[in-house]
Amino acid sequence: MEKKVKLEDVLRKLESLSDSKNTEGMKRFGITGNKVYGVSIPDLRRIAKEIGKNHELALRLWEEDSRETRILASMIDEVDRVDEEQMERWVRGFDSWEVCDQVCMNLFWMHNLAYRKAKEWACREEEFVKRAGFALMAVLAWKDKQTGNERFEEFLGIIKENSEDERNFVKKAVNWALRQIGKRNSYLNRKAIETAEEILKKDSKVSKWIATDALRELKSESVRKRLEV
Repeated sequence: MEKKVKLEDVLRKLESLSDSKNTEGMKRFGITGNKVYGVSIPDLRRIAKEIGKNHELALRLWEEDSRETRILASMIDEVDRVDEEQMERWVRGFDSWEVCDQVCMNLFWMHNLAYRKAKEWACREEEFVKRAGFALMAVLAWKDKQTGNERFEEFLGIIKENSEDERNFVKKAVNWALRQIGKRNSYLNRKAIETAEEILKKDSKVSKWIATDALRELKSESVRKRLEV
């Protein structure tokens, strides 16, 4: 049963934790938004734990359109009550890499549409929608322990096709997805390395950065030892 938590009480809590120094520091890392309180992720997780799961409150928090309310919304929402329309509405509302990644990590990856949306969004043009596609791929590779290799191999093809996007928040997500897939198991490590080597051949500075950075990690002793490659 959902706790009766008032939106106004949550907003007052965020205001009480607001820190202008944190806000200025966040700007240097590209953490922006319509409104930023400067509340840390650990503090947001503590608030989310106090609230518990609450779909209706999550929807209202999202509409407040601040960094903290939107991240908090993703922490308390109930994935089985999230429909495709909500996923599309929220992804179109992403205005920073952090909100994008937090929503994917806290909520979207658990949805039964996650794999389909990862592919769809990765092929869209909007910067943060596209980032969301690759962020979802990375999070699924990291957190979903049950899915077989085939779906991740399919992701590798999409990564290769989209490895020339020069936008900073996109290229970093493409790189993240490639690295996470390649750290999943020894088979996918080989496939990700093959993909990176193919990307490296492209006549693009962005592609070369994505591939070189990924190969550095995927061929590292620590990764290969963990995977027993």
